[in-house]
Amino acid sequence: LADLRERVARTRWPNTHGAAPWEDGTDQGYLRELCAYWTDGFDWRAIEERLNTLPQFRTTIDGVDVHYVYRRGVGPRPLPIVITHGWPSTFVEMERLGALLADPAAHGGDPRDAFDVVVPSVPGFGFSSPLRGRSITNDDVVRLWSQLMTRVLGYERFVAHGGDLGASITARLGALEAARVPAIHVTSVTGSSLVRYLGPDAPALTDAERRFVQESDAWWEAEGGYAHVHRTKPQTLAHALSDSPVGLAAWLVEKFRTWSDCDGDVERRFSKDDLLTTITIYWATETISSSFRLYTETRRAPWRFARGERIAAPAGVAIFPRDIARPPREWGARIFDVRRWTEMPRGGHFAAHEEPELLAAELREFFRPFRA
Repeated sequence: LADLRERVARTRWPNTHGAAPWEDGTDQGYLRELCAYWTDGFDWRAIEERLNTLPQFRTTIDGVDVHYVYRRGVGPRPLPIVITHGWPSTFVEMERLGALLADPAAHGGDPRDAFDVVVPSVPGFGFSSPLRGRSITNDDVVRLWSQLMTRVLGYERFVAHGGDLGASITARLGALEAARVPAIHVTSVTGSSLVRYLGPDAPALTDAERRFVQESDAWWEAEGGYAHVHRTKPQTLAHALSDSPVGLAAWLVEKFRTWSDCDGDVERRFSKDDLLTTITIYWATETISSSFRLYTETRRAPWRFARGERIAAPAGVAIFPRDIARPPREWGARIFDVRRWTEMPRGGHFAAHEEPELLAAELREFFRPFRA
């Protein structure tokens, strides 16, 4: 922590070249304000004390250290659920959602909707292994999650939810572990890891799908530079962000602002403490480099669907209006067995943090038929 403060104090700030705030990336004025608070106002020890009230554990599976939060449900027959975060998130994004799902009665709900909530840190993120000298794939994470839920925690069956990279892992769980996973729920049915079959004999794109593809192409042109670097030159970027805390903060905070339902004011959704908790976890655990590896491995081995192939487990989908992709239902149905498709009234990419009550209600409703 002392080293962090010293590094921030020694920051060599770049020229802004007259750009309007946020026009060319992270606004330096806001970043200076955030980093001044990081050194003079942010109390990591208080955050640490709060996080240490969560039921956290670590286990080693196939040589990989896996950190997870494990909340036991308060109800007659809690349904086990594994929730997987994405990038640039950590397990902290699920803090409020986990409480709502584990003890619905405490929040005005029905105790019969209780879940046993397991929120692991994806290997290479946060307090899971930093993966020095190795990479990890979605299939590796699926095997780890399956062993965590069955061998370590003793469940014969469980459901799964995820967003962003966590949605791809959840989808893979639904494909490879359908015998154990009766249903999945995601907030994203897109991503470079899910390559649909659009060749001969595929159903023609609908008007809504064509509009979505055009919008997606435009988004990747304007906003997709981060992912291209993560996929193709992660180590070059890792050297910069592992050495500069301000560089790391700039790389992450711009995503929290751009991808959330905040109308350009990031602190409408994330307080400075919220932002700096996530950034400090990446900094202190030295995991920004390893957090890129799923992007790199997905580029090398994308999940390409054959003609007619779909994910076996029934799926629920929640689309938040300010997420980075808002596909139509038919796009999702090309590879998912969609049983529920919900267009949410508000919220963005970080749904569990931005709208935990809405997401908790959606998960309770979707998974209710799969409790038997």
